[in-house]
Amino acid sequence: MVLLYILGGLIVGLLVGYAFRQSLATKKVGSAESRAEKILEEAKSKERELLLEAKSKALEITDEAKKAEGDFRAQIVRFEERIDRREKELNTKELSLDQSKQILEARQAEIQKTLEETKETKAKQLATLEKIAGLTREEAGKVLMDNAERSISEEMVKLHRKLLMSAREDADKEARRIIAQAIDRVVSDVTAETTTTTVALPNEELKGRIIGKEGRNIRAFEQMMGVEILIDDSPDTVVLSGFNSIRRHIAKLTLEKLVSDGRIHPARIEEAYEKSKAEINEQIKQAGEEAVFELGITNFPPKLVHLVGRLMFRTSYGQNVLRHSVEMAKLAALMAEELGADQQIVKQGALLHDIGKALDQDMEGTHVEIGRKIAEKFGLDNKVIEAIESHHHDTDVAEHAHKHEGPLSIEALVVDAADTISGGRPGARKDSFENYVKRLTDLENIANSYEGVEKTYAIQGGRELRVFITPTRIDDLAAQKLAREIANRLENELKFPGEIRVVVIRETRIVEYAR
Repeated sequence: MVLLYILGGLIVGLLVGYAFRQSLATKKVGSAESRAEKILEEAKSKERELLLEAKSKALEITDEAKKAEGDFRAQIVRFEERIDRREKELNTKELSLDQSKQILEARQAEIQKTLEETKETKAKQLATLEKIAGLTREEAGKVLMDNAERSISEEMVKLHRKLLMSAREDADKEARRIIAQAIDRVVSDVTAETTTTTVALPNEELKGRIIGKEGRNIRAFEQMMGVEILIDDSPDTVVLSGFNSIRRHIAKLTLEKLVSDGRIHPARIEEAYEKSKAEINEQIKQAGEEAVFELGITNFPPKLVHLVGRLMFRTSYGQNVLRHSVEMAKLAALMAEELGADQQIVKQGALLHDIGKALDQDMEGTHVEIGRKIAEKFGLDNKVIEAIESHHHDTDVAEHAHKHEGPLSIEALVVDAADTISGGRPGARKDSFENYVKRLTDLENIANSYEGVEKTYAIQGGRELRVFITPTRIDDLAAQKLAREIANRLENELKFPGEIRVVVIRETRIVEYAR
């Protein structure tokens, strides 16, 4: 009986244990399914996030590709426009050459026709002379040749002058185009000394930082400074290029601040630019104040003093304009003291004689015209204005006397003389005095080498050559030919900037006395 109870209890325990294990297994299966569902949901959420991120990246790449495509197309358009421009220029030049060829062919035909007519005239004249005058063939031929030679010479001179005038008109148009193009490109070695400034860098790595990402920094710098940055293979250096020397100095100072600081970005560039601009303006102000103080001038307004200080950043023939003006003012004051002229007037006139160069890049007109306007604006003495106008001989003495009912003031003449002395002293300018004298001598020697030349004078600093000829030995036609020959020799044998005006003067004076 006990055994039965034990056996029954064992069976019941087994059944209870089995039921418990089944229940436990069911719970575990439910928990696993729940976790699986949770993991699946998380996977789906991650998949959606990755899909959205992939779509965003794809859109970004597409936008960049479209932008790059737009830039490339813009470059292609610019390149095509440049090619079209060059093609038009070539077509224009080709058309001009064709027209010139046609003109020359027509002129050649006219000359040939003239020669044929001359031959016919010669034959007729020879026959007439032999018949009427009873001259020998040799004598008649000599008379005919003299007449024909003179006739042909006259025709050739007329034709030459006509062609020369036409060529000058075409050359003037072409010269204007070439000059405008040269100024636009600004690549002349001649201007490098006065249009570039070099900035030293600690290392080559800074060149990349100056350029910035996609050229952002260098574009911001150039737009703000008004100068160009030239970055080439030169080690540890960059070049600033621009016609305005003040802007170049501001740009140099700004770039040095950025390099020293190490932070280079548009906002920092603007900050450094404002500080550099203020420093340069302060330097200009101090330079102007020191100049007027050194000369003892006390009645200049602050704005005019500031303009005087701007001359510190200008050069002329390698000579600093401000130092030249101060030196010139001291010389003028010494001469004025000896001559009894007004020293304050000559000091002011000498200091301000080139004041137009402080604004000649911002205003139209020559620096003399700009200087006169500045002086009139600040209400300066008429004698000071007169000195500014006359220091480059832009005001003719006779014209001034007629206009103002009197000659140039002694103060203006003193300022002019001081300018000549300051600029002409040895070493003051790049072109030495010896070279200057040699140039004038060479001009006169070339003209004096021709037969019939009586006297020769090189004036206007070698810009004009006046040749006086003997009227009994050279006629008008020969004078025109002589002027052309001298001009050609000057072009071929001498090197000079600009142009030289050749003036041949033939004058006949007849004097009689009544008694």
